[in-house]
Amino acid sequence: MEHGLIIDVALCIIAAWVWAVICQFPKHPLLLAYLVPGFAIGPHGFRWVTKDESIKTISEIGLILLLFLIGLEMDLKKMLGSGKAIFLTATVQIFGCVGLGWLFFGLLGPGAGWLQALYLGVAAAMSSTVIIVKLLYDKRELETLSGRITVGVLVLQDLFVILFLAIQPNLKDPQVAPLALAFGKVILLVGVAYGVGRFLLPPIFKFVQRQPELVMVGALAWCFAMAGFANYLGLSREMGALIAGVMVSTFPYTLDVVAKVTSIRDFFVTLFFVDLGMQIPVPTLNFILWMLIFSAFLVGSRLLTVFPVLYRMRLGHRVSLLSAVNLCQMSELSLVLLTLGLSSGDVSQNSISIAAFAFAFLAVDSTYAITKNEIILRKVSPWLTKLHLPDLPARESDTVFMQRPARIFLLGFSWTASSLLEEITREKPALLNDLVVVDYNPQVSERLRTRGVRVVYGDISQRDTLHHAGIEHAEVIVCSLPDMVLKGASNRRLLRQLRDLSPAAQIVVHAEKIADVRQLYAEGANYVTLPRLLEATDLLKVLDAAEHNLLDEKRKEQAEQLEERNEVIP
Repeated sequence: MEHGLIIDVALCIIAAWVWAVICQFPKHPLLLAYLVPGFAIGPHGFRWVTKDESIKTISEIGLILLLFLIGLEMDLKKMLGSGKAIFLTATVQIFGCVGLGWLFFGLLGPGAGWLQALYLGVAAAMSSTVIIVKLLYDKRELETLSGRITVGVLVLQDLFVILFLAIQPNLKDPQVAPLALAFGKVILLVGVAYGVGRFLLPPIFKFVQRQPELVMVGALAWCFAMAGFANYLGLSREMGALIAGVMVSTFPYTLDVVAKVTSIRDFFVTLFFVDLGMQIPVPTLNFILWMLIFSAFLVGSRLLTVFPVLYRMRLGHRVSLLSAVNLCQMSELSLVLLTLGLSSGDVSQNSISIAAFAFAFLAVDSTYAITKNEIILRKVSPWLTKLHLPDLPARESDTVFMQRPARIFLLGFSWTASSLLEEITREKPALLNDLVVVDYNPQVSERLRTRGVRVVYGDISQRDTLHHAGIEHAEVIVCSLPDMVLKGASNRRLLRQLRDLSPAAQIVVHAEKIADVRQLYAEGANYVTLPRLLEATDLLKVLDAAEHNLLDEKRKEQAEQLEERNEVIP
């Protein structure tokens, strides 16, 4: 049945929405809700949509917008701060997986020939930027250390694919010139983006900043201009959009652009995943068997090439394992690469079909894995310890702590805890000798230790971590993390555990909703902080200052306060 573009888009959106609503009952991931209806209405299902060229075009717009937003939300300083971990991990993962894949598929198949095995090895070495980033974004884990390492590895993977695509036509007769040319194009793209973003865009955006619509349209124009320039150079449009976002990520109106573009992006990204579902062929027994073999190899190779590198860098079970789990799927670019190999006569249609099944299977499987990665960590961590791969060992400060128990515990270290520690340092420095922080961020732990603050590395939602920290000796326990940051837990659940471990302690927890305060007191909290009340009080003072034309003085006062602060988390 053939339809016009509007009918095809309507069918895709309606099918995705209906299935998404159904998936809410068993709480299945939304990605599954988009892939399944795509298969159902596509050329391999009920054939309601058979000409998906228009859908492909629209879905690619969604992919470009998604990567533009990713670039906008990237913190280059933090990325560079994790640069060593990212570079080493990406190098070992990419070349390790390619090498293992070349050997594995060359010996076992599914197709004959070492050249085809190389294609399959490269395809298996790449992870899906779209799927991973969307899931980490939804879970608010892009800013975690494992999230930054994951995104950094993905960027280097994309760079590797671009270079491989440049030499792909010459694999039967390899030459150095195409590789050098592709690398030069990437440098040119970044150079132009930096020059325009650094010198030309700031004055233009400053001129139109009072009209939010022009800011948003200008940002989108910049996004698609860079995507088009990348395409002109023979590079990935998506990489151009990513670089465009990074170059304007420091502009003061970035958050406004993100807020406005997000709703547009969601529409196009939905069509992107529906389109991926349309490409999944009808399974056969042979395809399913090879799909399982391909998928098992991909997951195994990720664990072998990612976990050991990060673990050797003393980043602990959490960062090492979660980064490996995050990368356990295949990239959409892998299917593009195999298709180009087919047109060159280097890859068989059979291999592409197997890879398509593996892509769909891993897309769904890894969605569950990333969504439930905290559960995986809890299950696997004890086994790693039994295999003589213990989590981060106790440092000297921890040993001293065990000999002299602390009275005050800060559970979790984020922005509020960082500001609290700064106030303690300035107003009551003597309390630092009686205080210990429990957190699982290795970078934060190192910064705290350099300041002489005692730290116990671990997940505050785990009973064993709290017991190791000596929580039973606590007199005051403070948790300033909101529920959405507590992975696999909540303030209410944490409070129950703390009351069991330390019945006599005075416990302070965080609440976001007024309705939660009464419940937390009923569970045994001694005090519940409600930051929205403090913020409202401060805003009232700001409002009063505005009415008396004193905002400049208020801003100056704030600037002086910020200038004097030296927090662990700026």
